[in-house]
Amino acid sequence: MAIYLTKESKVLVQGMTGGEGMKHTRRMLAAGTDVVGGVNPRKAGQSVDFDDRAVAVFGTVAEGMAATGADVTVVFVPPAFAKAAVLEAADAGIGLAVVITEGIPVHDSVAFTSYARAKGTRIIGPNCPGLITPGQSNAGIVPADITKPGRIGLVSKSGTLTYQLMYELRDVGFSTCVGIGGDPVVGTSHIDCLAAFQEDPDTELVVLIGEIGGDAEERAAAYIREHVTKPVVGYIAGFTAPEGRTMGHAGAIVSGSAGTARAKQAALEAAGVRVGSTPTGTARLVLELLKAGG
Repeated sequence: MAIYLTKESKVLVQGMTGGEGMKHTRRMLAAGTDVVGGVNPRKAGQSVDFDDRAVAVFGTVAEGMAATGADVTVVFVPPAFAKAAVLEAADAGIGLAVVITEGIPVHDSVAFTSYARAKGTRIIGPNCPGLITPGQSNAGIVPADITKPGRIGLVSKSGTLTYQLMYELRDVGFSTCVGIGGDPVVGTSHIDCLAAFQEDPDTELVVLIGEIGGDAEERAAAYIREHVTKPVVGYIAGFTAPEGRTMGHAGAIVSGSAGTARAKQAALEAAGVRVGSTPTGTARLVLELLKAGG
């Protein structure tokens, strides 16, 4: 089992013929992802050769879905065109849109996440590494060769820390790893992923990675207290960040005590979450809990 993405997922790539789209489409195919088409209205009817596989290019998401049965799209278009790309995908009725693009204006993200939600399309991102179900499918830019299938679910604001925890816990492996993105507005939250992992029978433990700024982790803590019965281990990036400074991601803005790493740690620990002080320490906590649980 997995959440959101399985070996049955059929993936379109909006922006596949660009430099980043080409590079990561090749990597997704190598990971076993069923990439069934690209989307570029200027190159419709062509195909792109990726080693031993030719991938067709369609003029629109709707055309690609009609021809292939695609149910996932990965968006690699420049920031100025990202809103239009996501709106097109939502209008076509695709189930999942993974928006890798960074630097999208916040008002565009507000518009397309709201629109997609109303249309029934789940957004992962923007400004995210995407998601991977190891051994089954990889939609985005997450390295596929640093872990294996296993029992841990992971949801993270940080792409780099996603990769680090995947590597640190590679001997145990993961059901699904979801990089939700660190912008102020994202389409899928920690809470959304926690709910999905709670329902996934093959996920035994969840790792939640947050960072300073906002209150997403505090809201996740409240949700865990009421709804999550599986063990959760947390890590908050930014313990050494100076107060009043914007650090890293656009959403990492701290004001007074609100949004600090210590405030988030306290909220999570009050909900029964064990919080690591370093990524390596967090991985150690996961191993301890799995060993204790058999």
